[in-house]
Amino acid sequence: MTTNKLKTMRDVFLEQVYKRMHEEEHIFFLTADFGAPTLDKIREEFKDRFINVGIAEQNLINVATGLALEGYTVYAYAIASFITMRAYEQIRTNLSITTQIKPVNVNLIGVGAGVSYVVSGPTHHCIEDLSIMRLLPNFMIFSPSDWKLAENFVDYSISMKIPKYIRFDAKPLPQIYSDIDSLDFEAGFSEITAGKETCLITTGYMTHRAINVTNKLNDVGLIDVFLLKPFKSDLLYNVLKKYGYIITIEEALINNGGLGSLISKLVQDKQSDIKLRHLGFNDKYIFDLGDRNHLHKINNIDEESIISAIQGIHL
Repeated sequence: MTTNKLKTMRDVFLEQVYKRMHEEEHIFFLTADFGAPTLDKIREEFKDRFINVGIAEQNLINVATGLALEGYTVYAYAIASFITMRAYEQIRTNLSITTQIKPVNVNLIGVGAGVSYVVSGPTHHCIEDLSIMRLLPNFMIFSPSDWKLAENFVDYSISMKIPKYIRFDAKPLPQIYSDIDSLDFEAGFSEITAGKETCLITTGYMTHRAINVTNKLNDVGLIDVFLLKPFKSDLLYNVLKKYGYIITIEEALINNGGLGSLISKLVQDKQSDIKLRHLGFNDKYIFDLGDRNHLHKINNIDEESIISAIQGIHL
């Protein structure tokens, strides 16, 4: 159940990391000259386990890998579009390849998923990350829809000794999950609303859009996918197979390796006759100025467009 309690994923996640650093001496924090209120406390209280590498995301990955190879659990923090795309070669070579030989626990925290840095334009929009990060073997991709998921992922991130890309929205968002203790992180998804014939599958910010849509329509299901790699595909399909129509919605490029491609492959592998439609950003960048609602409207992922897509299925 969504509440009106607005928090940023970044702030609650970093606060939990800060608390765990008091308890465990093997946690190290790195930043690429990117700040946050809690980061000031980490820098002040853990001078021997905090490094600001400067605006140098490639070196951020190099230092993180070296620390992880020495046994540290490392959190590396930067703007999402820069930590993924500016440092992609280092991520591939130092983390994806290396961890297949010797496990390294490096957690890449990218803030600014989708178009959450809305007024900064295409240089700061991050609509390619789901596609390129899902390509990498031995990686976990975490795309939470609310701050409660982000908060509770810290313990899981410490226990899982593989590299992870943690994709955070930049804006304060309301809470979706309340009964978080019953959530199975390893499943990778949650059925928020059960429907009959049609189901929406979302990730990240678009889950909030979809909740508003399902509140307006009857019998439309909603599944929030928060782990895009790995996830329990058989378990997810057991939920999906009752539906005849699925619409995936992501604040990312569609048909290019993201959420829609993940679901398409699952349906194809199961030789299912479920009908699919993918909503998101087409194969182009967004130069229009306006708030998030405006950018969504011109790309047909606003609430009215999603409702029209659902209603169009049954015409």
